[in-house]
Amino acid sequence: MTTKAANPYGFSRPHLLGIEGLSPPEIVDLLDRAEENIELGRQPSKKRDSLLGRTQINLFFENSTRTQSSFELAGKRLGADVMNMAVGQSSVKKGETLIDTAVTLNAMNPDVIVVRHNASGAVALLAQKVDCSVVNAGDGSHEHPTQALLDALTIRRHKQRIDGLIVAICGDVAHSRVARSNVLLLTALGARVRLVGPSTLVPGAFREMGLETFTSMREGLKDADIVMMLRLQRERMQGSFVPSVREYFHYWGLDEEKLSYARPDALVMHPGPMNRGVEIDPAVADGPQSLIREQVEMGVAIRMAVLDAVVNARGNGGEAFR
Repeated sequence: MTTKAANPYGFSRPHLLGIEGLSPPEIVDLLDRAEENIELGRQPSKKRDSLLGRTQINLFFENSTRTQSSFELAGKRLGADVMNMAVGQSSVKKGETLIDTAVTLNAMNPDVIVVRHNASGAVALLAQKVDCSVVNAGDGSHEHPTQALLDALTIRRHKQRIDGLIVAICGDVAHSRVARSNVLLLTALGARVRLVGPSTLVPGAFREMGLETFTSMREGLKDADIVMMLRLQRERMQGSFVPSVREYFHYWGLDEEKLSYARPDALVMHPGPMNRGVEIDPAVADGPQSLIREQVEMGVAIRMAVLDAVVNARGNGGEAFR
């Protein structure tokens, strides 16, 4: 497969640690690269050889079947040798530090390490200790850049633009790295982002950034083009943020009545995994306005684009992204 030449003003960094700091041309370049991979993924033969002979290590300190399998499939479709680290059974559980792990993995001479960690900033720290490319697959409540990229790709394919769209991000914003990365990316590309949820789950820091915040779904979803629901992350909560799951769904769960507050052609998204009947009604999740299944397909395409970009940027002496 012949690929289009990379945009000279586009992405040329050896790491992807977050959306913060990326320019709009860099973001668009990654989206454009991913477009090529979508059609490849729909062909009987799905292989490319741009990472043939390269080694990719998926290092997941948190469980994530969806993201890890997506990165694994992306690497294999590019021809890389992919190894999944079973961190739960490794010496990390015996007291080995993140730095020790980084030094050990670095000695294996990988070309790219994909990292998910429960501590914000851990991925950036690891990137300082290894000689290969590093991709952030989610760090604490900080960022999840490839999720935001695949969301943007999904939106752009359906709406043909991002600039000027009203995107309502609803639910557990406080604990969501997906929300933070999406806010950074979508605003960089000109979208009007609203945050909707209970006051306990929409931090004041976002209001200080100039974003519109709402505690009412009726007000927050008015004229919205995209309704992006977030998972209620009870495992990250220390204390009581919502009275009960039933009450949460009553006020902030997306059902057909609340979706009617948005534009008639509004599209529904969710990063997964979904808590059906908590953040979203099954009838909406599986309904005609839902893009949730398509987001999974876009995830492989975007991760192929990112892996290809960072590894080849390092090989070409790309600018360090610390």
